Amino acid sequence: MRLFTALRPSEEAVRHLAEVIAGLDPGRVREATAGLRGFRFTAAERWHLTLRFHGDDADPDRVAERLDRRLARLRTGPLELRLSGAGTFRGVLWTGVEPAGDGDRRALRELVGAAGGDPAGFRAHLTVARWSSGRADRRAVAGLLADYAGPWWTVGELAVMRSDLGGSAPVHRLVHRAPLTREESG
Repeated sequence: MRLFTALRPSEEAVRHLAEVIAGLDPGRVREATAGLRGFRFTAAERWHLTLRFHGDDADPDRVAERLDRRLARLRTGPLELRLSGAGTFRGVLWTGVEPAGDGDRRALRELVGAAGGDPAGFRAHLTVARWSSGRADRRAVAGLLADYAGPWWTVGELAVMRSDLGGSAPVHRLVHRAPLTREESG
C-alpha cells in the first residue's frame, strides 16, 4: 500500500478534461508521441493532484490525524482552481493547475504544507498520460493539451488515499476526508 494526500478535481472538471482527451485527433497524438514506448492516457477515475506522497509504510490513521490537526490551525477555507495548460516530466504528460487568485495560490501552498509537503518545491499538476521509455519532442507532447483550460471548481476537502498495486494499474481508495471548512460551534 502506498499512501498520499491529494486534492481531487470535481466531477465536472474530470468530465471536461476526459472529453477533451477523447476528442484529440489520433493522428496528432501518434505524431506527437512517435518514439515513445508504452504511451497511454491514465484512467480518469485515478486523476488527482498529489500534495504529499507519504510512502509505502505510512500509517493511514496517523497521517489522517496529523492532517486534521494541521488543517484545524489554518484559516484556509474552500479555494477555486481549474486545470490549465500542460507540460511533461520524465515519462509523464500533465495538465497544470491554475488558482483563481492570489488568495487561492496562497491557500494551495498552505494545504501542501498541511499535508506535509514542501510548498516551495511544489508544482501543482495532474498526470494525464505516461510512457515507459523512448524519446520525443517534449514540446509536441505537451502541445497536445497546451491550450487546455477547464472549468473552475471549488476544493472543499483534502483526501488521504491509498494506492494498491496489482493488475495493470494501481487502484486508488479513499482512506480519509479532511474538510477545509470547520463547522462553527454554537
